[in-house]
Amino acid sequence: MPKIVDHDVRRQELAAAVGRVIARDGVAEVSIRSVAAESGWSSGALRHYFGTRGELLAFACEQVIDQVTERITAMPVPDGVREGVKAVLLETMPVDERRHAEATIAFSFLALGLGDPALARVHRLQFTKMYELCRQLAAHLTVGDDVETTARRLHALVDGLSVHVLAGHLTSGEMVRQLDDYLGELTA
Repeated sequence: MPKIVDHDVRRQELAAAVGRVIARDGVAEVSIRSVAAESGWSSGALRHYFGTRGELLAFACEQVIDQVTERITAMPVPDGVREGVKAVLLETMPVDERRHAEATIAFSFLALGLGDPALARVHRLQFTKMYELCRQLAAHLTVGDDVETTARRLHALVDGLSVHVLAGHLTSGEMVRQLDDYLGELTA
């Protein structure tokens, strides 16, 4: 009897392997071969799912976007607007090992997308989703018609703080304090 394979599960396993390679070795080391070795698959089996490194990276980033979205959607609603906004934003920021790896994958697409239109598409998707989230949150934080400006500033702050943590210029604790300070200014 032939073995029944759940292709979605296998693709998710490969995306997880990409995440582990990036977290351990950096995005430059992601290749069909390195992900095959990480996942315990042959390069040929991996190529059945992803023909190129770019396709593999794009899928891994899309998986991160989906995972973060699912976590945010499943979150219980905290008491208070400020606490709720902070909790949601922290799901997108590198405050622990898992979210650090997710942020590394997501921000890798900024540089990768400069030379590859397929990867630029994924970066635009990630950027758009994050902006939409900030816009939704800004609507709860803003009094008056300045939701757009608040959303852009909030998005820039979250991205900037995340990059500073990824680059080692801030600790995750310092990042959280900076976010808290900004939210305090918005809700004062």
